Amino acid sequence: MISLAGRDILHAWGKFVFTGIGLGLLIGVTLIMAGVYRGMVADGKALLDNSGADLWVVQKGTLGPYAEPSSVNDDVYRALLSIAGVARAANVTYLTMQVGHDGHDVRSLVVGIAPDDLGATPGWPPHLIAGRQITRGHYEAVTDIATGFQLGDRLSIRRNHYTVVGLTRRMVSSSGDPMVFIPLKDAQEAQFLKDNDAIWQSRRRSAANPAFNRPGVPGLLDTVIASQSTNASVNAVLVTLKQGYAPAEVAESIRRWKRLTVYTRTQMEEILVGKLIATSARQIAMFLVILAIVSAAIVAFIIYSLTMDKIREIAVLKLIGTRNRTIAAMIMQQSLALGLIGFVVGKISATFSAPIFPKYVLLTPMDSVAGFFAVLAICILASLVAIRMALKIDPAEAIG
Repeated sequence: MISLAGRDILHAWGKFVFTGIGLGLLIGVTLIMAGVYRGMVADGKALLDNSGADLWVVQKGTLGPYAEPSSVNDDVYRALLSIAGVARAANVTYLTMQVGHDGHDVRSLVVGIAPDDLGATPGWPPHLIAGRQITRGHYEAVTDIATGFQLGDRLSIRRNHYTVVGLTRRMVSSSGDPMVFIPLKDAQEAQFLKDNDAIWQSRRRSAANPAFNRPGVPGLLDTVIASQSTNASVNAVLVTLKQGYAPAEVAESIRRWKRLTVYTRTQMEEILVGKLIATSARQIAMFLVILAIVSAAIVAFIIYSLTMDKIREIAVLKLIGTRNRTIAAMIMQQSLALGLIGFVVGKISATFSAPIFPKYVLLTPMDSVAGFFAVLAICILASLVAIRMALKIDPAEAIG
């Protein structure tokens, strides 16, 4: 039985091998698509892990700093430190933007980190692969190596320039954008402060407004103008807890007393995976279904074509008394051999092409195992059409 399938494959090995390679490239694309989804989930979890936070305190009624805009006063962290169970609380800002360097831009997530003792505060990059942490209050930056920046490079963020003093790895946003860390005050200015022309126009409107020039309220106009030149907002406060305190209990205490929205690590992960990545996951799932259907159609077509080419041979086998089970097994073995070649080619192509993709592609062993059995199942189903046709062949055709 095995020799029958092998001999037939050798007889048409060119068509068989090239079809297997084409099928393999299609399987490789399927594995890459699954890896893209796994990479998105891994990026989201890495973002939470690297923040070093147990709780995320954000504007009331919002989904947090990663899913939608959030703005809280930058003095809230002081009040949070008085809550039982809170060990540290640090302000942080997040702003996705184009960071300029040498005439070109890199899309990055600019993170403003609060000053402290070299990374002990939540929000700081937990480890560096080169250079040092930020030690000055202005104009220094730590960047992820995915940005392509090097130590000593000068970056342009809004109106200011920053020197890269440290490099880190796998510090990315939920969408895979590499992070750039700068001091909090600089980040607040980049995100919230208006440009000079906007401030000047706002001052003109305030000066022309009679409400700000009341005779009985001296200094009101000066107060308004000063408020337009400063900013006291951050996107979130990252909180770490003391040992022995449950995140859910501390989060409920903050909600009750500070009137803010608080998320635990589990809740924040549900937001990232269940809301931010959900649409992309459904889209990738649709592509996987389409690719599976196309793969099945290719296997069915080639096996059917090979079977049609040997109608006379199958009739001879029937004439000499070969059982239908043997003929069906021969065709199914050819289909499985085609799927095996395709999976090997697909796995190799996916492994070598994954690092080339701009987004992180995570190829897991479980996905490969699932993909292997899925390919075998598709090949078995695709061979049924050819098997049905082969079993209907009349043995008389061998002598016709």
